[in-house]
Amino acid sequence: MPTVDDDLPSGLDPEQFSARIFGTGAPRSGAGLELAPFRGVRFGPRVDPSAVTCPPYDLLDRDQVERLKAGEGHNIVRLTLPEDYREAASTLRRWLADGTLITDPAPALYLYETGGRRGLIGALGLRAEADKVVLPHENVYPGPVRDRLALMTETRANLEPIFLVYEGGGDTARIIDATAEGPPLLDFHADGQTHRLWSITDPALHARVAADLGPRQALIADGHHRYATYRALQARAAPGDRHDRNAWDYGLALLVDSTRHPPHLGAIHRVLPGLPPDAALRGAAEVFTTNELAWPEALPALRNARGPAFLLGGGEGLHLLTDPKADLLERVMPAGHSPRWRALDTAVLDHLLIGSVWRVPEDEHSVEVVHDDPLAAVERARRTGGTAVILNPLKVEDVLAVAAEGDRVPRKSTSFAPKPRTGLVLRLLDLG
Repeated sequence: MPTVDDDLPSGLDPEQFSARIFGTGAPRSGAGLELAPFRGVRFGPRVDPSAVTCPPYDLLDRDQVERLKAGEGHNIVRLTLPEDYREAASTLRRWLADGTLITDPAPALYLYETGGRRGLIGALGLRAEADKVVLPHENVYPGPVRDRLALMTETRANLEPIFLVYEGGGDTARIIDATAEGPPLLDFHADGQTHRLWSITDPALHARVAADLGPRQALIADGHHRYATYRALQARAAPGDRHDRNAWDYGLALLVDSTRHPPHLGAIHRVLPGLPPDAALRGAAEVFTTNELAWPEALPALRNARGPAFLLGGGEGLHLLTDPKADLLERVMPAGHSPRWRALDTAVLDHLLIGSVWRVPEDEHSVEVVHDDPLAAVERARRTGGTAVILNPLKVEDVLAVAAEGDRVPRKSTSFAPKPRTGLVLRLLDLG
């Protein structure tokens, strides 16, 4: 894998940056899928887990962050979204010193259950994309990777797990079921879900999990920027900075057996704060059939639409966009992708509407995202005077097929759920 300097490579578009950070051209290592045990760091018994844990950092808006910081003084958001990276590191050290956070005595895999789905939290062995073991399905941007890299470097910690799915149904599933029959370490309710956590410390069970997972491959469902950050940390680690288990060669992850526990795949809607709704509609009407709809009928109409379809909001009404002009679509869609990729709603949105018609720059500042909630996207657009684009979710089979072909769906195309709650288990790099 190429060396990544302190400021990360610059001057690259997302596709080039992603190829470099994921290691597309790296030689095959021959290593398989690995989820290793580690000594987890968890909140101690004197704090309420429902008050100190929270959703992943990239699902929280500014108001939510401020509310969490104003509540229980030990909420994990003080580490994942700090005012200053050094402040996060000092807070982490203080919580470890005063017993707010405790370190488990033995390496473990952690069984996590929420929303009726179960998965294992462990240290994921990092693999170059060329190995076809850990499959990314989205490109990443330097900005968010630089942010997470600075945070992980300063804290020397993986503060929240990424989320992967794999086709299982083997021995690991039996171990999970047997473990769930015992008493959990944690059992609490938050954000409308019950969350439970168990610890698996038996080395014999670890060996069985390793044997079962080794021949398989996993798809990154959520956390591409954090996985890219793991790869950047791995690349810049000096030989003398490595520990007994090569700590930098692993990253904190939740691995879910999609055969036993199929994930929910939701949509990620767009908000373009700099694009007025009337201008957006005028441009879209030149290439799509448009129909004005009210809320009660808009979402069902979008779900039932055939082919690429979107809802525009932010102004007074909602407008359904369907039937893009085939000749224009053929002309603007980039070459080098499969027909399946070229038919994805997010690909059509990025290249036909955002790039060609509206000419909005493709970056995290000009195009904001809202997971799952179409009303929240429209409300955010109205607050900024911008435009919301509501999408249908992609199909899981399309995402898997695109990733297996070595391609990636456009950025922020998928919202897999349920996502692991942040703050259940942390991984300190100095512990291996």
